[in-house]
Amino acid sequence: MPSSLPASQPSSLQAFKPSSEDRLVRWLFLRALGLVYLVAFVSLWVQVRGLIGAHGILPIGSFIEAARQFFDSHHVGLDRYRLLPTLSWLSPSDLALTTQCAIGAVAAVFLVAGLAPGPCLVLLWTLYLSLVVAGQDFFSFQWDSLLLEAGLLAIVLAPWQWRPHLSKESPPSRVVVWLLRWLVFRLMFESGSVKWLSGDPSWRHLTALTVHYQTQPLPTWIGWYAHQLPVWMQVASCAAMFGIEVGAPLLIFCGRRLRVVGGVLIIFLQTLILLTGNYTFFNWLTIALCLFLFDDVALARFVPKALRQQLPTERQPVPSWRAHLAPAVLAAVVLPVSMLSVLSMFQSPPNWLEPVAAMDNALEPLRSINHYGLFAVMTTVRSEIVIEGSDDRVAWRPYEFADKPGDPMRRPSFVAPFQPRLDWQMWFAALSTWRANPWFANLCVRLLEGSPEVQRLLAGNPFPAQPPRYIRAMLYEYRFTNWAERRATGAWWIRTPAGEYFPEISLR
Repeated sequence: MPSSLPASQPSSLQAFKPSSEDRLVRWLFLRALGLVYLVAFVSLWVQVRGLIGAHGILPIGSFIEAARQFFDSHHVGLDRYRLLPTLSWLSPSDLALTTQCAIGAVAAVFLVAGLAPGPCLVLLWTLYLSLVVAGQDFFSFQWDSLLLEAGLLAIVLAPWQWRPHLSKESPPSRVVVWLLRWLVFRLMFESGSVKWLSGDPSWRHLTALTVHYQTQPLPTWIGWYAHQLPVWMQVASCAAMFGIEVGAPLLIFCGRRLRVVGGVLIIFLQTLILLTGNYTFFNWLTIALCLFLFDDVALARFVPKALRQQLPTERQPVPSWRAHLAPAVLAAVVLPVSMLSVLSMFQSPPNWLEPVAAMDNALEPLRSINHYGLFAVMTTVRSEIVIEGSDDRVAWRPYEFADKPGDPMRRPSFVAPFQPRLDWQMWFAALSTWRANPWFANLCVRLLEGSPEVQRLLAGNPFPAQPPRYIRAMLYEYRFTNWAERRATGAWWIRTPAGEYFPEISLR
C-alpha cells in the first residue's frame, strides 16, 4: 500500500523546525502570566474592601497611620517607603484600593493581548506589591511571593515594543531564561527538602498523605476520593512526590532531553495537586514557569499553525551589549541572594556571606526573591472554627463560609484559581488561638456591626434584618467520612465538638 505522505515530502510540522531561541516559550509564558495576574487582581477586587477597606477586618488606613507614627517616633524618613512599599501611603481609601485592582486587571488584559508587555509588567508588579504590603495578614501566602518574583523576572524577559511580533522581536535573554529555570528549581527543590529536613515523622515515614487530603486548607471533592485510597498507595504516592519535588528539579541542569522529562514530571505533580486541593493560582503559575523547561522545538507541535509559522527558522543576530546589561544586573542580585536561601536550608551561612545576607535583608520588603516550601510539618488533625451569632444567648445560628468546610453535608468544591482569602486565613487561625490572630476579634466585631463589606466575604448572612447582639466561635474537629458513612448519611464530613475558640462578646 503506498504511503499517504511520500518520504520526499515531509509534513509541514516535520519540515518546520524553529530556531531554539525560546521565542514561543516567552510568548506562551507572558500570556499565561497575564492570565494569572488577571485572576489575582479580579479575585482581590471583589474582596479587598471587606479585608482591608475602611469597614473591613484590617483597615489599611489604621495600618498606615500606625506605621506613620512608628516611623516618626523612630526618626525614619524616606526609608519608610522602602520598608513599606505600598501606594496606600498616597491614599488608603476604598476607592484607591479598588482602583489599584481595576488598573491591574486592565493591565493584565493588555499583557494577555500582547500589547506593551514590558510597561504592563512594570505596572502589574508595582500594583501587586502595593496590594500585598497593604493586605497584611491576608497576603502572607507563598503564591503571592511567587507571583512577585516571576513578575519581576518577566519585566526583563519581555519585549518592550508596543505590539511585538514573534518574527521581528529580539529573542529573550538566555540569562533571564536560566533565572526562571533556577526559580523552578528552587520552588520545587526547597518544597521537597523542607519536608524532609523538618524531621516530621509523617514525612519521614511517608504517611503524610494518609491525612493530608482532609487536613489541607480547602480540599476538593476529588480530595475526598483520594483520601479513601489504601495506605500502601498513600505511602507510594508520598515517595513519588519526594522523587519529583527533589529529583525532577535536578534534571533541569542535565541537558535538553532530561530537562523536558523534569518539566513533564513537575507538571504532572502540579496537576494532581490542583485536582485534590484549592491552592488558588499557585499550581497554574508553577505550570506556566515550567514552560521554560521546554523550548520552541518541543512546544511548536502544540500551538496553532498560524502561530507556528511566525517563528523564525534561523537564529537572529545577537543583540548589542546594552541588551544584556539589565539581565546581567538582575542575575548579579538574584543569584547570590537566592543561593543563600538554598544554602541556609542545610546549614548556617558562613561569615563571609554576610554581605549577601545584608543585601537579602535590604531587598526583603520587595518580596521578590523568596524562600519556598509548604507543609514542612504536616497537620494531622483538622480543626475548624464555626462563628455563631445570637440575639438571646440561647439560640445560636452559624455563619457559613462559601468555601471552607462548615456544614458536613456540603460537598467540598472547586474554587481555584480564585482565592477566598478569609476562608484560607480561618484555616491558619484554627491551628492556634484567637489571641495569636488579632484579626479574628476584628472579624467578630465587624459582624456585630453588620458591616456589609465583611458579610459579602461569607456565603450568607443568618441575620438579614439586623446584626446579632452576641457573637462567639466554637471549635470542631473534622474528618472525611468513609465509604460506609457516606452511603449511610450522605455526609462528606464527620465533626465533633472540641470546645470554645472565641468567648461570647457583645458591642455593649
